[in-house]
Amino acid sequence: MKDTFKHQGLRQKLVATLKAKGITDKKVLDAIGKIPRHLFMDSSFLDHAYQDKAFPIAADQTISQPYTVAFQTELMQVKSGDTVLEIGTGSGYQTAVLCLLGAKVFSIERQNELYKKTSKFLPKLGYRAKKLIFGDGYIGLESEAPFDSIIVTAGAPFVPKPLLSQLKIDGRLVIPVGDEVQVMTLFIRKGPKEFEKHEFGEFRFVPLLEDKN
Repeated sequence: MKDTFKHQGLRQKLVATLKAKGITDKKVLDAIGKIPRHLFMDSSFLDHAYQDKAFPIAADQTISQPYTVAFQTELMQVKSGDTVLEIGTGSGYQTAVLCLLGAKVFSIERQNELYKKTSKFLPKLGYRAKKLIFGDGYIGLESEAPFDSIIVTAGAPFVPKPLLSQLKIDGRLVIPVGDEVQVMTLFIRKGPKEFEKHEFGEFRFVPLLEDKN
C-alpha cells in the first residue's frame, strides 16, 4: 500500500486539528505529519485513518487517538538520543513517533499476535526501535534501565513501582491511571525516592494486561 498525496494532505489537516486542540510541540506535530497512519490500521478503517479517533486493531486492542499520542509524547519532552521505554507496542504507531524524534526505543508488548506483527512491520517502514520485547509491561525492563522517559499506552489500575524505579533522575513517566476511565498522570523523578506528580484530565484506554504466570 502506498502513501499518496491525498494521504499526505489528510495528515496536514490532522496536524492542524491537533494544533487547534492545544498541541504545541513542533517536533511532535512534524512526526505525526510524516507517519502514514493508514498503514498501521485495518483496511476497513482506511477511509478514517486521519480522523482524530481511536480504532480497533488485532487482539482486541486499539490504535490510539492521534491527540492522545501527541499529548502523551509532548509530556515526555523527548530529546534526540534519549533512551525511552514504551509499555504497550500495539500497532507500533506510537513507537514510530518516538523513533522519528530520535529516541532509542525499547518497547514491550503483552499480546503475542501484536508483538509478532509489529516486529516485522515497523522495520519495513524504516522505523527501527532498539528492541521490541514480548513480555510483561508491569515489570518494565531492568536490563536497560535507567530510562530518560517511560510511556504507558494502556490504562493501568495502579502505578507499577518498577517503572518508577527505572527512571533516571529528572526522568518522566507518562501513564494513564484508573480502571474504566483513566487520569493522564506525569511523574518526574527528583531523587531516589522523590517524585513530582502532575495530573492532566481523563482519557480512555484499553487495560494494561499483567502476566499472571
